[in-house]
Amino acid sequence: MFIRLTSQFRKAYKKMPKTVKMKAEEKEKVFQKNPFDARLDTHKLHGKYKDYWAFTVIGQYRIMLAFSGAKFVDFINVGTHEIYK
Repeated sequence: MFIRLTSQFRKAYKKMPKTVKMKAEEKEKVFQKNPFDARLDTHKLHGKYKDYWAFTVIGQYRIMLAFSGAKFVDFINVGTHEIYK
């Protein structure tokens, strides 16, 4: 599985606190092995984001993503629940 990063994700990631970035890197490794590992709390989103999924990085921080076929995953955004607004 290949992870592609959107420009929106890259921009938001740069603004994250260092501790969140470190935790995100750990969680990405878990995600690579199994996107639905219980440690990630991967869940489908609803409403206007019904085509997207998210998993927990730490606390209120989430990574929003979209599965693109069997080989690709697009990381759309990262941040607190504010990314859903």
